[in-house]
Amino acid sequence: MTYEIEIGRGKRGRRAYSLDEISIVPARRTRDPQDVSVKWQIDAYQFEVPVIGAPMDSVMSPETAIALGKLGGLGVLDLEGLWTRYEDPQPVLNEIAALEGSVVNPETTLRLQQIYNAPIQAELITARLAQIRAAGVTVAGSLTPQRTQEFYKTVVAAGVDIFVIRGTTVSAEHVSKTTEPLNLKQFIYELDVPVIVGGAAGYTSALHLMRTGAAGVLVGFGGGASTTTSRALGIRSPMASAISDVAAARRDYMDESGGRYVHVIADGGMGSSGDIVKAIAMGADAVMLGAALSRASEAPGQGWHWGAEAHHHELPRGHRVKMDTVGTLEEVLYGPAHRADGSANLIGALRRSMATTGYSDLKEFQRIDVIVNPA
Repeated sequence: MTYEIEIGRGKRGRRAYSLDEISIVPARRTRDPQDVSVKWQIDAYQFEVPVIGAPMDSVMSPETAIALGKLGGLGVLDLEGLWTRYEDPQPVLNEIAALEGSVVNPETTLRLQQIYNAPIQAELITARLAQIRAAGVTVAGSLTPQRTQEFYKTVVAAGVDIFVIRGTTVSAEHVSKTTEPLNLKQFIYELDVPVIVGGAAGYTSALHLMRTGAAGVLVGFGGGASTTTSRALGIRSPMASAISDVAAARRDYMDESGGRYVHVIADGGMGSSGDIVKAIAMGADAVMLGAALSRASEAPGQGWHWGAEAHHHELPRGHRVKMDTVGTLEEVLYGPAHRADGSANLIGALRRSMATTGYSDLKEFQRIDVIVNPA
């Protein structure tokens, strides 16, 4: 049952919860952590851990996508980022890391806009994806809905295994009076590779995305640590409620479609291992991480983190934020951790939480009891 709160005489709203406001509840059974499986499979692709590297230039380069793939996860390259705009993006990355001023410095935002004004080169899309494929890991690349029509043939021809369409909000039905919108259902039907699409923030929008034939739906708006979408646009969806709503859409779509399972992928707002644990407990099959992986020493951001929203040419909705480096990518995922703040050994923490509560795999863990403890 959904309860609405009266905000004023003319408006009512539903109470929604963030991940900080829920906790998981141990059951009567416990297990050894080594007896817990955290494997995840989408379509024909199986991964040792339910971790996807967010397509953000501060997190995923071809090298870090390869490294994450070899560690059992999936790295997604931003095909509208620096690696497809510059033959050698390292000098530009060095410049971004060296920019002076506070997080909200307008000069930093202006310089980011100038840097990302360089044109996307189709041949670089091909080269970067070929580099990842040559390493023998699953190849995934991301485009925004606005660029998908222009570059998808290049992406598919380059041999991408999983195609990601990611934006602040992606709907199954975009209405425009000026341009021909992307027909998502037709596009996915005609594509020979699985598509992950999002973000979605509620039951109805997610259900419509599932009906397009998507293999996975991203929940949330991404860029949790670096975005100002709430401040700039007034749009926000607390993640615990959003994941639960989309998981309910998955259940109902399974009944509607005769058993077709669409993966729910939490995207954004998960900066610690505890957040990852709770996202899966709320119904996520996997998590897409940005800030958490930007803390790795190999991350291209060199201790800084930013997303595509930070350099939007008309309405920036994000900042370049400082992140502490806590270890190598392997240490961030598997430890050993030398901090007690949930920033390293993310998979070890997930295993231990599942073991402590008595669950042996991720699907089982989605059924765990939770409690609400409002902040």
